[in-house]
Amino acid sequence: MNTTSSAGYAFSFHGAALCALGARALWWPQETTLIASDLHLGKSERVARRTGVSLPPYETRDTLDRLEGLIAELSPKRVICLGDSFDDDRAANSLGPQDKARLSALMQGRHWIWVEGNHDPTPPPLGGEAVAQFSLGSLIFRHIATPQGVGEISGHYHPKASLRGQSRPAFLMDRNRLILPAFGTYTGGLRSTDPALTALMEKQALAILTGARALPCPMPR
Repeated sequence: MNTTSSAGYAFSFHGAALCALGARALWWPQETTLIASDLHLGKSERVARRTGVSLPPYETRDTLDRLEGLIAELSPKRVICLGDSFDDDRAANSLGPQDKARLSALMQGRHWIWVEGNHDPTPPPLGGEAVAQFSLGSLIFRHIATPQGVGEISGHYHPKASLRGQSRPAFLMDRNRLILPAFGTYTGGLRSTDPALTALMEKQALAILTGARALPCPMPR
């Protein structure tokens, strides 16, 4: 059964009762598990290092603020980060002491899983469990969706969708796969009309736009 509420959009996916949160993360109440993808912590540091262009270094703080708020609200026993949690390996090692301390505090007492991404293939030096992919119940969690995936939850594409002229980060879902929006600040997005997504998602796919209220609609193509 699918329902909408101010907190998000609740739906069933391969036997799991999930909720797509307007805050761009996924909540699995039965497993008290919070899932977020593409935090891209340290992006401003990497951009400055590689291009010489200085961005205000607030994105890590803002991303951690929002993640901290969800954890305080939901008290998850498990957190799954679906890859590209850091903008690259060096960015992970370059986090400031305060940011590392905040992450360590969030991880304390929780099963924290770092799924390997294409930006951060090396396990971060911050504790937790680093894996190429993770299975729980009927679901499999990985960074990049696969054409043959079934019960698959992933990220990577930073999907966005438009409704009534408004473009927002969005979840994309069909019978076999669920793609999460990017959680991190400064992450940009790929429109659902892009061939990379229209080729991957079934014609009956759903987009769930994020924001103050999660809004489901047919995936724009």
